[in-house]
Amino acid sequence: MNPTTLAALAAFPSQLEAHYAAIPKAFRHWAPPSWEGVPSEAFTAIEQLCHVRDIEIEGYHVRFRRTLAETHPTLASIDSEPLAIERHYGAADPAAVLAEFRQARVQTMEIISQLSDAQLARTAVFEGYGPLTMRSLIHYLCSHDHQHLAGLQWLAGKIDAAGLST
Repeated sequence: MNPTTLAALAAFPSQLEAHYAAIPKAFRHWAPPSWEGVPSEAFTAIEQLCHVRDIEIEGYHVRFRRTLAETHPTLASIDSEPLAIERHYGAADPAAVLAEFRQARVQTMEIISQLSDAQLARTAVFEGYGPLTMRSLIHYLCSHDHQHLAGLQWLAGKIDAAGLST
């Protein structure tokens, strides 16, 4: 697997924590009047953390395991908004969410870091993405990470643009 992608995946928990910490504490539950232009899901800062954790565990862990164990499985997309409501993302403890995510990413790295070329070439179909390989799926996870860093930066920009930051 591409070492740049693996390094980015390994570094992401610290980047996520730093980007979240850059949001002023008073605005970690703040939502802008419009989500137009948001590069990630329309989630507040704390909701972004919860989403990333849950997609790691219930999305990518399951997708990786199925792609490795099954013959050309169809991998489900997860509807994130109902999950956020059901799990009360807004009431989550950020330190606990970040710790859970860090542990989940360790597990992800254990799954993907030693895959053979044959395993990386295994195929699946991902709802909303189409046909892919295990290698593709790893790149999509890295892309998902970056979307959520961008989402946190987008929120910071909206806070600043509204003259709300201190």
